[in-house]
Amino acid sequence: MVGGIPTAYAAAPLKTLIAPSADPPPVWPYAQGSERGIALIPLYPSAPAAALRNATLYENLALFDALRSGNARERGLAQKLFEERL
Repeated sequence: MVGGIPTAYAAAPLKTLIAPSADPPPVWPYAQGSERGIALIPLYPSAPAAALRNATLYENLALFDALRSGNARERGLAQKLFEERL
């Protein structure tokens, strides 16, 4: 458990499509993060700071994290949303 920034299904846009569970959410470890959850190492060390400055980047990185770490339903939704964006 670490403090950080929500990602994957715990961040927009998947957050509105997937019901919350009792499990702690995946988060990027980040000192200024407001959420506690299971650490998911970002693709690049500066990704959390960059994502906080750009909402579109944040959503795309969160979708990618759902593809790389989510269950089948999360991956399917993330793939669909990613394809719509491209």
